[in-house]
Amino acid sequence: MEQLSNIYTKGKRVEPYWYVIAVFGLIMAVILINHLITGFTPSRIAFQIEVFNFSIFWYGIFIVGGIAMGSWVTARLAAERAQFDFKEHVPPDLRKRPLKALKLPEEIQRSLVKRKVLNLGNLLFEWGLSPDRLGLNKQGKKVVESKLKNTPNVLEGWIYDAPWRQWNPDFVWGGVAWVILLGVIGARLYHVLTPSPSMSAEGIYSALDYFQNPMQLINIRSGGLGIYGAIIGGFLGLLLYTRRHHISAIAWADLAVVGMALGQFIGRWGNFFNQELYGGVTNLPWGITIINRVPGTVYADIERFPINSTRFHPAFLYESLWSLLTFIVLLTLARRRRDDLQTGDLLALYLVFYAVGRILLELIRLDSRTLSLAGIDLGIPVATLVSIIIAVPMAFLLLWRHVIARN
Repeated sequence: MEQLSNIYTKGKRVEPYWYVIAVFGLIMAVILINHLITGFTPSRIAFQIEVFNFSIFWYGIFIVGGIAMGSWVTARLAAERAQFDFKEHVPPDLRKRPLKALKLPEEIQRSLVKRKVLNLGNLLFEWGLSPDRLGLNKQGKKVVESKLKNTPNVLEGWIYDAPWRQWNPDFVWGGVAWVILLGVIGARLYHVLTPSPSMSAEGIYSALDYFQNPMQLINIRSGGLGIYGAIIGGFLGLLLYTRRHHISAIAWADLAVVGMALGQFIGRWGNFFNQELYGGVTNLPWGITIINRVPGTVYADIERFPINSTRFHPAFLYESLWSLLTFIVLLTLARRRRDDLQTGDLLALYLVFYAVGRILLELIRLDSRTLSLAGIDLGIPVATLVSIIIAVPMAFLLLWRHVIARN
């Protein structure tokens, strides 16, 4: 259990995750610069488990790392929110009251002190989040509950349903499995319904091809996860988890999207190792070398576009940097403009940011499913249409809340 009693700092110190982000960014910058100079791209396989003849891809490592970092940041934000609400409700003089004033049994008091629960404020805070965080057995919890109920000025609501309970950071680690599971299912369904042209290499040209070959439906190692499906599925997982614990899904989504933007910044680098998510030919100094090119495109012709002399837009890098910008904006608002935000604002802003970035990205992507009408290809990427449908109402919601309704 992480001791959270002093985690709320009003942004006066550098959060530890920034050091990890900085180190990651530096390492990736060195790898990319080396690629730009030499044309060398590391293998997409990180290591091989020989016993099972199973490969672990860098793509998967970056995705898992992104999820872990995003979850960590979300948990830290939740801890700050919990501490903020706690300080709003519990007076300073009550928080500073020494633990020995409760006259707890010596064994319980020693156990609490070991967990750095040194005063009534520490005890109320951790108890309000969840009594399980104190590491006491059933009898010990009953004793502490009785003592708190008989302590002057301690409200019953703080004991049984504390206002800061909603922001228990343990909810992040409990709910992430739900979000990932349904997020992956949603991402796969989105891809199955709108398979990218590059899947032709696997014999997939339309959604019907997937259902005619059911094993391909679960073959995610060959590619095929759509971010919008992941967002929908992940939110459904969040909704189920929050309903089970009687907390606000939208309020938690506001924090989750901060971590999600960070996860996308990290995860997109897996596309670099996979030699995918790139755009058209460019002479810009940051153009990347692509060996395994998208089949069915003009750039797949190696004779016309030689490997050593042809560079492509690093679309993965553009999206990664856009996600980093999104993360910084959302994090700044979440930590420094909390009182100015309404529930759902960060979620809406994230959707606007992602949608705008995706619309711009689709202008250079080579592997986009386009809309068709009566067998006629309209040339409009499906992702562009979905992005517009999402961005417009979300932008209007923010405009209404913070501009129109205030005038």
